[in-house]
Amino acid sequence: MEEEAAAEDESMEAEDPNHNNWQRGPHSSEAQGHRKPQAQQQRDNGTGRALLGISGSASKFLMNVITVDDYRSTYWPKLESAIDQLLTQSPGDYIPISYEQIYSCVYKCVCQQHSEQMYADLMRKIASHLERVSQDLQACSPAQYIEKFNLALGQYMGALHSIVPLFIYMNKFYIETKLNRDLKDDLIRLFTDHVAEKHIYSLMPLLIEAQSTPFQITPSTMASIVKGLYTLRPEWVQLAPTLFSKFIPNILPPAVESELQQYAAQDQKLQQELADNGFTRGNQSRKRAGDELAYNAASSCSGSQGYR
Repeated sequence: MEEEAAAEDESMEAEDPNHNNWQRGPHSSEAQGHRKPQAQQQRDNGTGRALLGISGSASKFLMNVITVDDYRSTYWPKLESAIDQLLTQSPGDYIPISYEQIYSCVYKCVCQQHSEQMYADLMRKIASHLERVSQDLQACSPAQYIEKFNLALGQYMGALHSIVPLFIYMNKFYIETKLNRDLKDDLIRLFTDHVAEKHIYSLMPLLIEAQSTPFQITPSTMASIVKGLYTLRPEWVQLAPTLFSKFIPNILPPAVESELQQYAAQDQKLQQELADNGFTRGNQSRKRAGDELAYNAASSCSGSQGYR
C-alpha cells in the first residue's frame, strides 16, 4: 500500500511540476471529485490556445512556464505588432488587434518574471519609432512644419491612451514598485527627449510668427501644440510667455496699472492687423470698444489706488 501511495504521489508531481496543488492531498475528496477526464482537459487546453492565438509549440504557457525563448519567439512579437499598429493609427482607424489577447499576454509575462525585459523592449521599441518621427519632421518644409508636429504629437498622445492600459500590470507590479515611476510619465518623457527637445528651438519662432499673423494656422492647432508643449515640459513657457499665456491660464504675473497702456496698444495692433488682412467690417466699433475697455480698466485701477 505504501508503494502504491508513493507511486500516486509521484504521478501527481508529474502532472503538477510547479506544485500548485500542494494544499490538496492525492486522496482528498476535493481532488478526486473535481478531477476532469483527460479528453475534456485536452479539449479545454486546445480552446485556451485558440483564444490566445498561441500555437501548440507554446504549450508550456498553459503549464505556467514561459521561458525566455517563449517570450522572445511568441509573446513579445505579438506585443510588438500591436504597439506598431497603435503608434501609427490615425483617428477613426480600425485596428485589427485583440486587446484582450494583448492584455492577457502582458499579465502572463509579468507573472513569469519577464517584466524587466518587457519594459526594456517596450521603451526601446517606442524610442526607435520616435527617432523616425523626428527625422520625418526634420525633412518637412517650414510651411508644413507646424501641422506635421501637431499631427505627430496628437497621434502619439492618442496611442498612449491604449498602450498604457494594456501594460497596466507591468506598470503596477514592476515600474511603480521597483522603479518608483509611472509608465505614462516615462512614455511622455520619451517624446520629450526624442522629438520635442530636438525641435523646440525651430518650432517656437514659427509659432510666434504664426501667432502674429492671424489665420496663418487654425486656433485649434495652435492651442493643441502650446498645451502639448506645456504638458511635456512646463519650463518651456519661458521661451514665449505671452504665447503660452493665451492658452494656459494663470502662468503670467497679475497685470499692473503701469502696463495697461501696453495692453491697449497690443489690442489696437491686433485690430489693425485684422483690418490689413481684409477684416474691416465692424472694425471701427471694435476699436471703440477696445479703447473703452482700456479706459475703464485704467479708471478702475486709479480708483482702487485712491481708496488705499
